[in-house]
Amino acid sequence: MSRRSKKTSRENRTKESASATKLRIIGGSLGGRQIQYSGDQRTRPMKNRVREAMFNLVGPWVKNTYTIDLFAGTGAVGLESVSRGSIGATLIEKHFPTARIIQDNVRSLSLEDNVDVVSGDAFHWLDHRMVSEFQPPGGIPWSMFFCPPYDFYIERQQEMLRMINTMLGRSPQGSRVIIESDTRFSHDVLPEPELWDVREYAPAVLMVRRFET
Repeated sequence: MSRRSKKTSRENRTKESASATKLRIIGGSLGGRQIQYSGDQRTRPMKNRVREAMFNLVGPWVKNTYTIDLFAGTGAVGLESVSRGSIGATLIEKHFPTARIIQDNVRSLSLEDNVDVVSGDAFHWLDHRMVSEFQPPGGIPWSMFFCPPYDFYIERQQEMLRMINTMLGRSPQGSRVIIESDTRFSHDVLPEPELWDVREYAPAVLMVRRFET
């Protein structure tokens, strides 16, 4: 490979890397605003087209709900939900450096009064901190997003199912749950599987259900 070709290849990789670390809010009052992303693959960002498809589906429902994103990653899903009319959000992310970046994004978007960023493990938060610390507005339905690493649905399936069921049991009337997985996970193992709306956006699969409690 020539010196010029090597330089061009390096420049292309640099551009691709820079592009990969830029995320934007797609719609709503903050549509078009960019948010920071570390590029760390442990926080696998949802592809823009999947996030857009998700909110084309659930966007009208998140208005006037309270958003809970148990595996926030980049924070893009929760911030998108607030942009589209959710009255507030709790975003839970176990990777501390990423949680700090989410908090920076919250400040840059002037959402400090609406969005709470929790640095910690979602399973631990569910079993311990939720009961003692979580204080959402009373009587407001929740929009609950479950977008963990896809392997969790295989390697930690029983924990995931317990988490989903626990959240459903605690949620106010009219709440919705939105699950993002890949094709390895079947909605047949979810409670009352016939009531779930399942959409595939390869490699992602979205599963949505409203629960009356």
